[in-house]
Amino acid sequence: MRPLLPSLLAALAFATASSAYAHVTVSNPWARATVAQQQASGVFMDLRSAHDNAQLLSVTTDAASTAEVHEMRMEDNVMKMRAVPSVSLPSGQTVSLKPGGYHIMLMGLKKPLAAGDNIDLTLEVLHEDGAKERIAVRAPVRALAPAAAAGHQPHSGAHQH
Repeated sequence: MRPLLPSLLAALAFATASSAYAHVTVSNPWARATVAQQQASGVFMDLRSAHDNAQLLSVTTDAASTAEVHEMRMEDNVMKMRAVPSVSLPSGQTVSLKPGGYHIMLMGLKKPLAAGDNIDLTLEVLHEDGAKERIAVRAPVRALAPAAAAGHQPHSGAHQH
């Protein structure tokens, strides 16, 4: 029983150190369903940091070969989408990753995303002191509403990076 004590203490120290940086909360995550042969989709959510100068740096998932944080915005009357190196998460403010703004772009989907499925992602957040926080997120897949589908084909290749 004695050799077990150092292991338990080390595990407790790691859990305490890890939770010391658990300052970003995620709410309302969801992913957009796809149709057959569609290779890309978006993931959306609300992020809220308890401390200043936190930044969403990256996203990983097994659902796609590539996951990037993207921004869509109007430039010279043209909607442009591009990958961004990070998204600032100001203290006490909700930052929404949503269609038409910041979002997570999944490219090279390994299978179609069907409504009712879930996608597991890991967000990497950098804190002011240099510590990195990994946040596990499960995003339910939602069907695209028919009215929205008629007006916008998400990331069909017509956008500019």
